Amino acid sequence: MTSNTWLVAGLGNPGPGYSRNRHNVGQMVLDELASRTGGSFKSHKSRAQVAEGRIGIGGPRVVLAKPLTYMNLSGGPVSALARFYGIEPENIVAVHDEIDIPFNTVKLKRGGGEGGHNGLRDISKALGTKDYLRVRVGVGRPPGRMDTADWVLKNFGTAESKELPFLVSDGADAVELLVTEGLLAAQQKFHSGA
Repeated sequence: MTSNTWLVAGLGNPGPGYSRNRHNVGQMVLDELASRTGGSFKSHKSRAQVAEGRIGIGGPRVVLAKPLTYMNLSGGPVSALARFYGIEPENIVAVHDEIDIPFNTVKLKRGGGEGGHNGLRDISKALGTKDYLRVRVGVGRPPGRMDTADWVLKNFGTAESKELPFLVSDGADAVELLVTEGLLAAQQKFHSGA
């Protein structure tokens, strides 16, 4: 690792109309992390809301970022913040919704494909690499023949909403473990039940 500073980007769409959408679960996780680190989000010139803090006492420094662009344009703010703070791709974590894993499941990986996720695709393009970390928060597949875009832009259902705080907490736990113990330790904890 080149630095003990991490950039953690919670992907989503700006504005209250999107705040409870499945697509915004990454930003929900960042709100939880900000609450845990005592940080508060402030506007940054990179077109993102940013909160700074540490994971644990004397632990790694984290820059928590919620891009203010729409999901498909997440790359600009993420790459601008990486340059501003001098953070290399190996210390960048994208927290995002993932339809290819079940609701209530969190998985982690480094690099690889974007699985049709336009926010990840834009980050990869802006950074010039796919070799950054991802915390994938499962929102499940759309029912029947529902369009994927319609599904992720819907709010969580009633039953899901009861479980959502636990999912968001797991996502925050996964980020904390990732930056303090590394990818393998985080994968061992979160992938063991799958």
